[in-house]
Amino acid sequence: MILYRTRAGWELHRGSQGRILLRTEAARHLTTREDLYDYLLHAEGEAAAGDAQLLAPIEDQEIWAAGVTYYRSRTARMAESQAAGGMNFYDRVYHAERPELFFKGTPHRVSGPGKPVRIRRDSKWNVPEPELSLLVSPGGRITGYTIGNDMSSRDIEGENPLYLPQAKVYDRSCALGPGILVTQEPLPTSTAIRIDIRRGGASLFSDGTTLAEMKRRPEELVEYLYRENTFPNGCFLLTGTGIVPPESFTLLSGDEIEIAIDGIGMLRNTAE
Repeated sequence: MILYRTRAGWELHRGSQGRILLRTEAARHLTTREDLYDYLLHAEGEAAAGDAQLLAPIEDQEIWAAGVTYYRSRTARMAESQAAGGMNFYDRVYHAERPELFFKGTPHRVSGPGKPVRIRRDSKWNVPEPELSLLVSPGGRITGYTIGNDMSSRDIEGENPLYLPQAKVYDRSCALGPGILVTQEPLPTSTAIRIDIRRGGASLFSDGTTLAEMKRRPEELVEYLYRENTFPNGCFLLTGTGIVPPESFTLLSGDEIEIAIDGIGMLRNTAE
């Protein structure tokens, strides 16, 4: 099942059963439910009409993120921080027992499908980071999956690792969507993640990876995040990127970003 947030409300796609617009009383605090899958199996509503405008599939959750979960990310962050003496730092993070976890944003900082993501004006090296995002319940259960774009200012982070919050957290520094895949089964490690960045209609960068390249299991990341921390509304957790554009690339205003994950769909945004 895939759950979409639209201007008309929450829309549920149940395969051959078609699309329904959930009743208002059923849709309140929907994505915080511990029993989300079972609830949606029997949810009722009216037939969804036409192509509704999609919004970011988030209610009141915080967004958090994990870093250096792919070897490719480790290598890129070692290179960008070389001048600041951070090469060994990121290698140690990759091999450490404890993962890197950081706060990414709140709902008002998140862009939905088709909406712009921002390039920091005080940065000269900006990239999108395509990531699998987990929907996690208040009790720490992974109840769904969506696509995340973790916008990053690599020159700011590379100057000093302590500048990570400035490199990662700002208005519209994150995009989520197009919908939430709600399933009882973990995604297979063969699940592919792909990105295509286009400028003036031409593809500038295209690459892909799979979840098999992740060093850490999603459940492990959630367990560490929920240690000594409570999330009354649950949260979204970005699981890191295994796709990094070359050092010669930086986003420009107007660039089109397409991120696809098997089973979930495609998230499209434009940089500005």
